[in-house]
Amino acid sequence: METPDNANEAPATTRIADQDWATASAQPQYLAAVVDLLGALAYGELAAFERLAEDAKLAPTLADKAELAKMASAEFHHFERLTERLTAIEVEPTAAMEPFARALDDFHRQTAPSDWLEGLVKAYVGDSIASDFYREVAVRLDSDTRSLVLAVLDDTGHGNFAVEKVRAAIEADPRVGGRLALWARRLMGEALSQAQRVVADRDALSTMLVGGVADGFDLAEVGRMFSRITEAHTKRMAALGLAA
Repeated sequence: METPDNANEAPATTRIADQDWATASAQPQYLAAVVDLLGALAYGELAAFERLAEDAKLAPTLADKAELAKMASAEFHHFERLTERLTAIEVEPTAAMEPFARALDDFHRQTAPSDWLEGLVKAYVGDSIASDFYREVAVRLDSDTRSLVLAVLDDTGHGNFAVEKVRAAIEADPRVGGRLALWARRLMGEALSQAQRVVADRDALSTMLVGGVADGFDLAEVGRMFSRITEAHTKRMAALGLAA
């Protein structure tokens, strides 16, 4: 019996995570999911820029105002990288962002901070929940898109800044802790609900999460994903000095 010439060749990979963009994007459903993902991320970064610039007005000192302005600038740079990528794959950035504008705008309206400390907690807790969600998705992306997504999720320094300021405020007045803990719990619920709504409204994106082009990302794994996000939130609350 003859051995086929290609008997010792490794089988071609079928996992999206093992492919580059050129290979993975040949699948129309995967391409649509990535366009959705980049659109959602881009609008999120634009909204973060606007929010940080607005929150800077509440800053108690000039140094704090400058720190938030620097973070806002970093968010806008992330926005530019995402829109450049959308343009490079021949997608109009505004069209990609538009489906997510209302949900994100609604979230920010429903969670508008009433003071400087609430703004810091929102930036730290709310943004971190979103980042955790996108990092979970990133492990199922092609190598090129994954690198971009992880790069724009890099911490802009807001985390350490927020922790320092919030813990100092609680030390100065312990009563602040109870109010901020309730606020953070509300943010957690709103952020998870918003993420679930966004995914549910976009067929390609939801398919990437629960199976199909996502290489076995099944419903049980989605449940575990949200459990991991909740656990990370609990750790951040502890870092802030707040009860989860």
